[in-house]
Amino acid sequence: MGIFIPGSGKREPVERLMKKITSTMKDLPAEELPYEKCVREGAEVLSDAELLAVILRSGSRGINALELSREILEAGIPEKGLLGLYHLSIPQLRQIKGVGEVKAVQLKCIAELSRRIARQSGEKTLNFKDASTIADYFMEELRHLEQEQMVLLMLDTKCRLLARQFISKGSINCSVISPREIFLLALQHHAVFIILLHNHPSGDPSPSEEDKSFTKRISLGGELVGIRLLDHIIVGDRCYVSFREMKIL
Repeated sequence: MGIFIPGSGKREPVERLMKKITSTMKDLPAEELPYEKCVREGAEVLSDAELLAVILRSGSRGINALELSREILEAGIPEKGLLGLYHLSIPQLRQIKGVGEVKAVQLKCIAELSRRIARQSGEKTLNFKDASTIADYFMEELRHLEQEQMVLLMLDTKCRLLARQFISKGSINCSVISPREIFLLALQHHAVFIILLHNHPSGDPSPSEEDKSFTKRISLGGELVGIRLLDHIIVGDRCYVSFREMKIL
């Protein structure tokens, strides 16, 4: 079976025609090949699609790595581009033609690496004595979550970040998190101060009675072991509540 080519008087086999229509990376001029372009001019000159193509290295049948990368960047939900890549799950990525399990895992690791690089860079300039800057920094990470999650920030004597760790997923209550768990982590990192953050999926950061009771227990426990709770910040939808600012701590 073939496709009739006007003017030639011949039928062209479908597979041969598709090979002619669909370009491969080898067909691209040398100056347009992402890998060679990176070596010659540096990674900073590459487009987002070209950067992805270099990392993916290969496309799939009928589509080269650069074309596949463009399709991946267009598939983002709710945002397209690199931010969309962060929100796509492995099953969603695998629904893109040409993306199998290996490429889907590669893409998620790329997104996570970029997130961690940005996070570590930003954390160095954070003022951990200012609730608003802390809330602003963690806002995008926490406000979209569908479940409550709590983050423990562990600080040294100069209020510099030693480590951060998610310590719960689900409702914030004493059956999920114990003061013992929090202070064991803080002691392991030689923390002098700690800050707690968690999100309210409803978007309203107003503390519940359970939030207040839990915070009081952690504060009292900190006094006993010599690790002071500086603040407990609840993140809502583009808003926050600080126990320290509310004079609860």
